[in-house]
Amino acid sequence: MMAARNRKRPKPTASEQQILAVLWRLGEATVRRVHEELNRSREAGYTTVLKLMQIMAEKGLVVRSEESRAHLYKAAAPPEETQRQLLADLAERVFGGSAAQLVMRALSVSPATREELDQIRRLLDEKQGRQG
Repeated sequence: MMAARNRKRPKPTASEQQILAVLWRLGEATVRRVHEELNRSREAGYTTVLKLMQIMAEKGLVVRSEESRAHLYKAAAPPEETQRQLLADLAERVFGGSAAQLVMRALSVSPATREELDQIRRLLDEKQGRQG
């Protein structure tokens, strides 16, 4: 199990991210349940969702349990791990590796609430304390 965690997972596509979001929210689900959840916000064909989830299992993005007749799928990594990977890639490709540029641009596009700013300040204080 540890070897799989150390292996770098492929970056999920936009469609795969939508499926992962459903699985993170539900914990685990059948293809039918994921399909129903996706159809609440956009039209998605059942066979398309099935094929995507099969591909995601091959890529190591989801884990499939075949213990029952209806296979259950769950995300292979927690959302924080996938978000970290995607942000690191975005920071490198778009902002030359600068986390500060990424954060400043994100805050200029989508203003943070007072609570979110307080969380950001606490995180900055923690980071500064570790480096200071």
